[in-house]
Amino acid sequence: MFKKKFHNSIDKGRYGYLFIAPFFIVFAVFGLYPIVYTFILSFQKWDGLAKMTPLGWKNYARLLTDDVFYLSVWNTIRIWIFNFVPQMLTALLLSALFTFNRIRGMKFFRAAYYLPNLITAASVGLLFNLLFDGNKSVANYILQALHVKGAPFSFFNSGAFTSGMTSYIQWWMWFGYTTVIVMAGITTIEGSVYDAAMVDGATKAQTFTKITLPLIRPTLIYMTITSIIGGMQLFDVPTTLTNGTGDPNKSVLTTSMYLYNQGFKNFNYGYASTMSVGLFLVIAILSVFAFRAMQSKEGAYDD
Repeated sequence: MFKKKFHNSIDKGRYGYLFIAPFFIVFAVFGLYPIVYTFILSFQKWDGLAKMTPLGWKNYARLLTDDVFYLSVWNTIRIWIFNFVPQMLTALLLSALFTFNRIRGMKFFRAAYYLPNLITAASVGLLFNLLFDGNKSVANYILQALHVKGAPFSFFNSGAFTSGMTSYIQWWMWFGYTTVIVMAGITTIEGSVYDAAMVDGATKAQTFTKITLPLIRPTLIYMTITSIIGGMQLFDVPTTLTNGTGDPNKSVLTTSMYLYNQGFKNFNYGYASTMSVGLFLVIAILSVFAFRAMQSKEGAYDD
């Protein structure tokens, strides 16, 4: 009797901490520590070999007057806008078509649209580099075979073309994923809501704009925030597309590329860490702005 009562009185709740401990240990070592160390390093001058030299706020003062940093931020935002807006419009259009219409082979099309997302971005960047770089590229070969006037073209000597190509690649890789997420958001809407709209005589366009879009607003907010976070860290596509230079005239030099060049080419880890903090602040500001903007629209709709 005593043995049974003693066994029942043992507090087993603490064993739960053993199961969640691995996650927190891994996060502390590979997540929290690098973040804190980066912030500390942003106040130092260090090339990775010599002893660190404290600089105080000098790195941040340099960042505020660094024209190339502002250019890289603008490049990143521009590339993100020109791929995210078409990406969302395409996803909404395809979601409306697949959700409100019976289309043969719908599962095939969804899988085909999602497929580019499974390919690594670096591979896609290298592929498009081979397709368009140089007078003997595949694109120029085709244009010359078609006797297009002016061929061959130096595609990557144009900043507008290079920037547009980067945005296009990002759109091509991610619109399928966005479509799947938006469709998942639409499927959570009760069918009775659409039935009531049909009884009231609403058209499909009115149903989508007046019912579907407001009800999937949390999904759209999620997609916007995550797209900002990922888009502002754009690195692999423009790097492989331009061989890491961001040319012509630094037209596709993104903030992550500039940060990488400072840290691993110029070996200025202190300033690169400062840029990391600056990039974090930019992402945080844009995310808060996007969240508040979409939330305010939701409030206006409720009123």
